[in-house]
Amino acid sequence: MSNITFTMIKPDAVANGHTGKVINDIIEGGFSIKAMKYLHLSKEKAEAFYGIHRERPFFNDLVSFMTSGPIVAAVLTKENAVADFRTLIGATNPADAAEGTIRAKYAVSIDANAIHGSDSDENAAGEASFFFSAFEMF
Repeated sequence: MSNITFTMIKPDAVANGHTGKVINDIIEGGFSIKAMKYLHLSKEKAEAFYGIHRERPFFNDLVSFMTSGPIVAAVLTKENAVADFRTLIGATNPADAAEGTIRAKYAVSIDANAIHGSDSDENAAGEASFFFSAFEMF
């Protein structure tokens, strides 16, 4: 169990003006922000980040969506960070997300679901280092 996780506020939530509210929810959820940046993913960077899905039928749509506008990438800390953050953001499909979760409040659809959260300690470390150097994180 690690105390670090990675998140991205996705283009739909940024475009819909939810960035500040999502960040507030994260802080109120007991997380500390160790690094954060606002950026527009290039096609190459999105393809590299989502490379594990390259052979899936939704890959091109995912890359297109993630490059459609700016995102906010962040490294968060809290005890039991990955599991607690997954609870805070809710189910991938906002129709299934528990009331009060980030996706229940701000997601538009299963595709435009407002936020990404790492699904394991191992992926959290890799995703964080994809966007941030160790110096930037601490």
